[in-house]
Amino acid sequence: MTVRSYAGITKPGFWLVHSELPVLTLLKPKLTSLSILKVLGDHKRGIGLITKCQYSVADRTFASGSVGSSKSKPDAVRLGRKQGGSSSLYSRPSLSEMRNEKAANRARVYEFLREIGIVPDELDGLELPVTAEVMRERVDFLHTLGLTIEDINNYPLVLGCSVKKNMIPVLDYLGKLGVRKSTFTEFLRRYPQVLHASVVVDLAPVVKYLQGMDIKPTDIPRVLERYPEVLGFKLEGTMSTSVAYLVGIGVARREIGGVLTRYPEILGMRVGRVIKPFVEYLESLGIPRLAVARLIEKRPHILGFGLKERVKPNVEFLLEFHVRKTLLPSVVAQYPEIIGLDLKPKLLSQQSLLNSIIDIGPEDFGRVVEKMPQVISLSKAPVIKHVDFLKNCGFSLQQVRKMVVGCPQLLALNLDIMKLNFDYFQMVMKRPLDDLVIFPAFFTYGLESTIKPRHRIIAKKGLKCSLAWLLNCSDNKFEERLSYDTIDMEEMETEPSFDMNTLMEPRNNESASDYDDDSDDDYV
Repeated sequence: MTVRSYAGITKPGFWLVHSELPVLTLLKPKLTSLSILKVLGDHKRGIGLITKCQYSVADRTFASGSVGSSKSKPDAVRLGRKQGGSSSLYSRPSLSEMRNEKAANRARVYEFLREIGIVPDELDGLELPVTAEVMRERVDFLHTLGLTIEDINNYPLVLGCSVKKNMIPVLDYLGKLGVRKSTFTEFLRRYPQVLHASVVVDLAPVVKYLQGMDIKPTDIPRVLERYPEVLGFKLEGTMSTSVAYLVGIGVARREIGGVLTRYPEILGMRVGRVIKPFVEYLESLGIPRLAVARLIEKRPHILGFGLKERVKPNVEFLLEFHVRKTLLPSVVAQYPEIIGLDLKPKLLSQQSLLNSIIDIGPEDFGRVVEKMPQVISLSKAPVIKHVDFLKNCGFSLQQVRKMVVGCPQLLALNLDIMKLNFDYFQMVMKRPLDDLVIFPAFFTYGLESTIKPRHRIIAKKGLKCSLAWLLNCSDNKFEERLSYDTIDMEEMETEPSFDMNTLMEPRNNESASDYDDDSDDDYV
């Protein structure tokens, strides 16, 4: 082994270097010393010691060096360091050691998750807690919110959310808005991504936007509970374009708040893919665009009916069951839900029911659907009760069938009201049953508000008229009729029909440009 050492002491104006005796000898010692004296004029040099050591053990060579030490320190010599490297007073883990430790921690966390039934495959690359104990806290907290292991497996990325930094701030914010704690479980099942959101950056701007759409602050919680996904939408994206399109087709601005409150899913609908094709298809059936707008105001959920999956097939089913094409607009306008139901089974069921109890054929069934499309949703028991009532009144099966085809509403009216009307008809008006067969809509009019007052007037005047002439008109029109010298038979409409124009009549409180504070009171 060879040891070479150099030591120097610098004084002002000169640098002295002299040799030292070897301090370490192993195996084959070799000593080489060199002394050099050198005087330099540089007064800025400090005191320095340079020590160099080489030795050989079992045919291997190791080297160590130190700079800035006043004397040689053999215990500071470290194996495996490159010649000229710096020694350290403490040891730090290498990058590979840190990686290994991180992998071991993640493996322990994964093992814990597998033990409780959570599949961690999707968590690779996601920042997770260092220890299984912290992960257990997250899982336990999610359990307190009502989420199950199955829920977590449906969206395992939720495990990347910190309880204190993410979950609690978001839930506190939702609670302050008025979202009920009892709805948190379903809320998070539908939109667990909300736990990743920033209250200030992500959530608060969406809530402010909804309020700007004339949704009342008290309605905001209901909107979020019904459609939590809205919290993930961009303000200038789908939300703004869908609202702008609805206003453009005639939905009153003052009604937008009510529409969105009752069906906030509109905010997530693409105009080009969903809303516009739906509106244009209804127009193609013969429903005016403004009437479509009114239908959306009253029943905004119809926009959620799949055009290809439901609407178009249902229209074909109606035609198949003998609904006349010219009356399709009336059928849809009266009962928009008919295009969103699982329709064919209902049509088959109701056709079979009416055929079995009053012998209605396919053509007559089509007439019934045209006049009251809601008939497809009536339960069997009430239908039978109403038919039995008419039979007990003395009508034959044939008369009952004619009455139902002429006025299907007879199958859905309040039986107590029907009894009162029939008793007055028999005991006071004393008309034959055939009058009711001809005008079965008699049962649909209010006894105290319409039937009694008008009957008293014509009885006092000694007039004889049909029930249609007496009842099937407005109060103003009835006053006009009383002034006629003769009864005009052309005015005796026997079958009141749905008028599409009623959907498009201007409303007294409608405003095309301004929002009113009380615009959506009817929807609260």
